[in-house]
Amino acid sequence: MVDYGLKGRVALITGVNNPQGIGATTALAFAHEGVKLVLVYKKVDRPFDKDKTGKNGVDRYYAANAGNADFVESRLREMKAEYLILESDISDEDTVKEIYTAAINRFGRVDILVNNAATDDENGLDTIENITQKVIDNTFAVNVRGSILMIRELVNHRGDYGRVINLSTDAAQAFAGQITYGASKATLEALTRSIALEVAKYGITVNSVAPGPTQTGWIDEELEQAVIPLIPMGKLIQPEDIADTILFLASDKASMLTGQVIKVSGGHAL
Repeated sequence: MVDYGLKGRVALITGVNNPQGIGATTALAFAHEGVKLVLVYKKVDRPFDKDKTGKNGVDRYYAANAGNADFVESRLREMKAEYLILESDISDEDTVKEIYTAAINRFGRVDILVNNAATDDENGLDTIENITQKVIDNTFAVNVRGSILMIRELVNHRGDYGRVINLSTDAAQAFAGQITYGASKATLEALTRSIALEVAKYGITVNSVAPGPTQTGWIDEELEQAVIPLIPMGKLIQPEDIADTILFLASDKASMLTGQVIKVSGGHAL
């Protein structure tokens, strides 16, 4: 097994309430390494059919994101991990400050930030013909403003160790049909490079992970059959694939790797 040298570090991860999601999976991966965790989530209320949540698809995905973080908390309790779970909104400056205050009061510092929380539009309003100001504002408020604020607080409360990992998407540079979501992630990639240059003097690294089509509960069988031929490796990406990359970027082994966007996509959207 790889020893990432992370035992005793403190990681703050956003977007952790989906049991099949990247946030929850990453939290459990960090816990296996002895990392202390501050986990943040926000319930996103979207309509879903309860009768269809037993299998992968949008209903399961929406149901998961409308819930709390009970699943990940139960697993962490079984592992006897040290953790703090907060329901909060990272798009608001005051609540971001409250998140960091709570984290520092509990663990004394934050060493690692994983900006995983994100939002998009589920009503087909993210095309140039249908886009609305509300969709633009809501998407950028979370995906861009929230991520910037979270990074700012980590830098302002920095200690002797600093790792920032932003979650993008492999289609960020050209995402027809989800133009605002794609643009928000492309913006986050640009911020990754710029902020990496600014904070290198503090020994803080800033990188992005850009997943391809990842089975976080939203890809049903029909969509899976349509997507897999577009992935050269021939299979969907799993949340564990993303978590493994995040672990590496958070570790000492990646101490000279900064300002990078790493596609974990099986060759999709290269």
